[in-house]
Amino acid sequence: MKLYYIANARIPTEKAHGVQIMKMCEAFVDAGHEVKLIVPKRKNPIQEDPFAYYSVKRNFTIKKLWCLDTVRFGFFGFLLEWLLFSETVFWYSFFGKQDIYFGRDYISLLYLAFFGRKTVWEAHTGEWNWFVWLFSKFGARIVVISDGLKNFYISKGVSEEKIIVTRDAVDPQQFAVRIGKDEAKKNLGIKTDLPIVMYIGALGGWKGVDTLLAAAKLLKDKVQFVIIGGEEKQIKPLRAAYPEVLFLGFRPYRELSSHQQAADVLVVPNTAKDAVSAKYTSPLKVFAHMTSGIPIIASDLPSIREVLNESNAYFAKPDNPQSFAEVIKTVIENKAVAKQKAEQASRDIELYTWKKRAEIITHF
Repeated sequence: MKLYYIANARIPTEKAHGVQIMKMCEAFVDAGHEVKLIVPKRKNPIQEDPFAYYSVKRNFTIKKLWCLDTVRFGFFGFLLEWLLFSETVFWYSFFGKQDIYFGRDYISLLYLAFFGRKTVWEAHTGEWNWFVWLFSKFGARIVVISDGLKNFYISKGVSEEKIIVTRDAVDPQQFAVRIGKDEAKKNLGIKTDLPIVMYIGALGGWKGVDTLLAAAKLLKDKVQFVIIGGEEKQIKPLRAAYPEVLFLGFRPYRELSSHQQAADVLVVPNTAKDAVSAKYTSPLKVFAHMTSGIPIIASDLPSIREVLNESNAYFAKPDNPQSFAEVIKTVIENKAVAKQKAEQASRDIELYTWKKRAEIITHF
């Protein structure tokens, strides 16, 4: 097939969706298709080459279409940019009626579906509005990343035959290189002999970082908490409030493999207070952590349980710092069992590769 991946996003971006977009384009080519990634031409503080930034093969092309960059003007600025980008995508695709148009941008895809294009939308957060309802009628297929999302859209009246579940993934080869814990700590500038509990990811929204920070207070002087991610304006007040936590800021995805080797425990503390977190998400960090050989502690949520289980991870009560503190102590004090679970996670990750995901979607 000739496949156009439509993404109304800055590429590269410091956010996780950029990883998923670039790795899926690479995987679709590995599955035998010709792929072009279509993105808007927007101001971007990250000037690095996208292929190098994400460590992906240069086996597809990226086309940046002109668009008014009004995103910085809030909701209405974003909506204007979205609509203008959608129209630009349509005119760019005017002669491509036999091609496939895939992506996470349902407005652009709906625009194309109205004019007879074959469109496949990948849903991640349970959006439901008039645009999505119309796409469910005119679009060809919907790919979702969790059973929770599939059930959500079926409950809204979307035909089950239009939906496939394929969870997020990882590139095991990209994470195959192992470095020693001392070297990993040195690379990050970590100087401590205490066990390291590490969180990698965004600091806001439904990620549950507040729960982890409260747990850090409970384990002060017993464990070194390390957080990789976030913007400086978020981190500055947190450093003052939580001096016992080491905040290292944002690091590129390509460095994730080595950074997580510095940890004794990797934590995914998602909240139960948000439907996206509790039911719909398929966190990229979970799959990356499964490759690491490091024990994982995650919030006990239906979304997380779709991938992790008692044999390959530990679970704590979501939004409960005391529970996380207790489970962290359990992992540190029972290294043999923790190692067995981490090794099982390393074996289980073979089920979740980008190439397998692209093949499943292609078959669908």
